[in-house]
Amino acid sequence: MAISLRIQFMNHMVLHRFSHYTIKNYMASVERLAKYHNKPPDLISNDQIQDYLLYLFQECKLSWGTCNVHLAGISCFYKNVLQWDETKFKLPPSPRIKKLPNILSIEEVKRLFECTANLKHRVLLKTVYSAGLRISEVVKLEPRHIESDPSRMMIRIEQGKGKKDRYTVLSKYLLDELRVYWQKYKPGKWIFPGINKENHIGFSAARDAFIKAKKKPV
Repeated sequence: MAISLRIQFMNHMVLHRFSHYTIKNYMASVERLAKYHNKPPDLISNDQIQDYLLYLFQECKLSWGTCNVHLAGISCFYKNVLQWDETKFKLPPSPRIKKLPNILSIEEVKRLFECTANLKHRVLLKTVYSAGLRISEVVKLEPRHIESDPSRMMIRIEQGKGKKDRYTVLSKYLLDELRVYWQKYKPGKWIFPGINKENHIGFSAARDAFIKAKKKPV
């Protein structure tokens, strides 16, 4: 992608307050499209874009959800940077497939915690399940988000899904767990810091903690 187009696309997303992860994924989507056709994105036709999307789905065997991320990034670029109108920019809509989440039983959740030897990871998972948080929300928790006054007992989530703030319930059990963890780790700025305590634990590290515990044999 030419530097000028890259800068235009980046500026558009920054000004519209896209998240860091969205910017990263959208930039990668357009760059991979250009690499696939070995030409600048402004020289790629709509038919070539659709050929690329078919390649992702049929050859790469990507899920509809992943293909939809690529589609969203490409759509954002061509509509807002190259100013393609709706009549020219025709991309196949991805089907909306709704799947019910896999709900773990009480016994399965208990086993998940027991299989997590690392205290930080165990308390992180307990926070997710007790407060009903997304991984992207729990990794960004700071001490100020924990409102432990008996009259409140809430966790404040800032800039969650849809960039919305919300509150969720803080149970006494979770508060006790967080206090034990805090006394041992004394994490500082972030409740769940990464290797460098100036940064919070990464999304991938938190997700891997769950996956490893789930796969661990009884």
